[in-house]
Amino acid sequence: MVIKPIRTKADHEAALREIERLWGADEGTPEGDRLDVLATLVEAYEQAHFPMDAPDPIEAIKFRLEQQRNRKSGDRSEKKEVWSKTAED
Repeated sequence: MVIKPIRTKADHEAALREIERLWGADEGTPEGDRLDVLATLVEAYEQAHFPMDAPDPIEAIKFRLEQQRNRKSGDRSEKKEVWSKTAED
């Protein structure tokens, strides 16, 4: 694969396949350098084509607590404190 700008979905998929092939290459080797360049190109393409907004901090906390709701570990008083703060907002 020739390294070039990623402009299309096909370019993106080809770059991802090449990254998978190169995964684990040693840093400072030609393969490692190629992996670094491709990863940078893919990151730029994905940021432009699949932007993600940062989550609202309170919503992120609520989501995380909801995910852990069935788990027995964790301090309930801390969870209560977080929930009470979110109710105030």
